[in-house]
Amino acid sequence: MSQSLKIASWNINSVRARIEIVERFLTENAPDILCLQETKVVDGTFPAAMFTRLGYTFQILHGQPMHHGVAILSKIPMHEDDRLDWQANGEARHVGVRLENGLRLENVYVPAGGDEPDRTINPKFGQKLDFLERMVDWSSKLNVPTLLVGDFNIAPLECDVWSHKQLINVVSHTKVEVDLLARLQAAHDWVDLGRRFVPAPERLYTWWSYRAKDWAASDRGRRLDHMWASPEVAEKATAHYVVEDCRSWTRPSDHAPLITEFQF
Repeated sequence: MSQSLKIASWNINSVRARIEIVERFLTENAPDILCLQETKVVDGTFPAAMFTRLGYTFQILHGQPMHHGVAILSKIPMHEDDRLDWQANGEARHVGVRLENGLRLENVYVPAGGDEPDRTINPKFGQKLDFLERMVDWSSKLNVPTLLVGDFNIAPLECDVWSHKQLINVVSHTKVEVDLLARLQAAHDWVDLGRRFVPAPERLYTWWSYRAKDWAASDRGRRLDHMWASPEVAEKATAHYVVEDCRSWTRPSDHAPLITEFQF
């Protein structure tokens, strides 16, 4: 018996502040599962009622006060699997579940890494690199069909940013980050679903800075958000797209949501 599944991922940059556009997104796009990053809320005050009203009755939350935070909201049963501390300081940056079809779904919020791409003067950059190293080690040991989604805070390809030349020394697009992300991808033969469906060098962005007065006109985007699949899971993917319109909605996140559709 086949099962169609639509999975969305979105760095919402405060779920309570943007609950109206989350509701609009769910109503218009109707994913079966929504993975959120940067929820910025403790579990006890997560706005669960709206999700329940729309049928997302299965909710796995991993929050903390004011910062970070991840959540998985689902219309179908899921079972909590793990909360890995890749940051090694207790921050709420990961939650993983297993679906009843055997798929492991991992939702991650990689640290941004500060402003200076030098760990000797910027400890946040070192934390980001160490976080990714722990993910490499985890990926190398994976032996179950897995979908890894979230805000990786790295735009790996030259065509994943509006100007490779201007951003080559900017955190999120530096060589050390790109090389480390490539090692992470190789550790499990992850398939980058974004570039599977929108091949390089076609334009594909997921983030636009709030600093731009007209984000769409300047289009200074970066592809910081990703969906990676185990090879056997990638074969089941039938569509992948970024819902860019959300970036123009009232009080938007600076990230747009990603959706992948599967036929299992």
